[in-house]
Amino acid sequence: MRTSAPITIFTPSFADADNTNAQNLTGKEIVARLDPELFRIMMIADAAPDSRLLERPNTEFVHWSKHGNTVGLLGRVLAARPAIYFFPRYGLLDRMFVKLRRYWPIRTALLTYVVMTMDDPAASDWARPSIERADHICANSKFVAKTISDRFGVDAEVIYDGVDKRFFYPCQEVPRAQLAILYAGSFQSRKRVELVIEQAARFSSVQFRIAGQGETETACRELARQYGCSNVTFLGHLSSEELGKQMREVDIFFFPSILEGHPQVLGQAAACGLPAIAMNTYRPDYVIHGKTGFLAESDAELAHYLDCLIANGSLRAAMSVAASQHMRNFDWDQIALQWANVFQEMADARQKLWWPRTQSA
Repeated sequence: MRTSAPITIFTPSFADADNTNAQNLTGKEIVARLDPELFRIMMIADAAPDSRLLERPNTEFVHWSKHGNTVGLLGRVLAARPAIYFFPRYGLLDRMFVKLRRYWPIRTALLTYVVMTMDDPAASDWARPSIERADHICANSKFVAKTISDRFGVDAEVIYDGVDKRFFYPCQEVPRAQLAILYAGSFQSRKRVELVIEQAARFSSVQFRIAGQGETETACRELARQYGCSNVTFLGHLSSEELGKQMREVDIFFFPSILEGHPQVLGQAAACGLPAIAMNTYRPDYVIHGKTGFLAESDAELAHYLDCLIANGSLRAAMSVAASQHMRNFDWDQIALQWANVFQEMADARQKLWWPRTQSA
């Protein structure tokens, strides 16, 4: 059954063009590809929205202010009566919506998309209300789905995040004067950026580039100074376009983070033809161990695999080709179609649920 009017969906995702948060990137990529005749979208804007979203008909941007707007925004959402509340985060707005929905007959269905492993107690506690009260649950990797099942006893449909091919694509082969290695991500304790600097101290003839910003940046800069790492460059925060350019200028992607969901940056690196070294703790599907990169079980293995890739240019070249080919399985256009089908099925189910009540009234 198809609904005649466009399906209204609210997502607390930011439409801002310069917002590179992975969850907001996901929201923007999905919305940009949804048929505006079938789907009316409400999302948040703090600054200038992505041009694709600005040009998209049937798209409403709800202004976000940093203080005191949660109640007003919730009222705006309730007044619009969307069919689906998609991709709740763990903020006050989302918690209020989930709680209100328990005690008030709100017809809006809750579609929860989980992008962090639930074997972390803190993450699972924050996510619990939106998982336990969801009408449908999706996860962004097989392993994330498994942790949801293990933790909450519920099944989650796996829908991956894709990669924006406007910015992330392989480079033409050019001779490099010096081998270069890139880390990209925030500076947080779980990201362990200090391990990048420790490897830079081992390979003084190799360039190490670090993209991102965050709470541990000052300590990491000081560590590089203590080690005398003149081969380390701190790039700061990069736009998607700038990050893609950096990825095409280096040879290896090194990502020692110990706690993730399914990090998009590994997919972005693979799409640029970069062999990646990452931890296996979160089982990233963007990396095929031994074929497109390496997944380490320990810090000693991280170092060992880096040694292998630095020393073996033929291995780097083979993994580069395999990585870019593997990322053809993560095409945003196809992924957006998966989401469109989920939205339509949920809207149909919602209509069937409420139609008898409307008739009896």
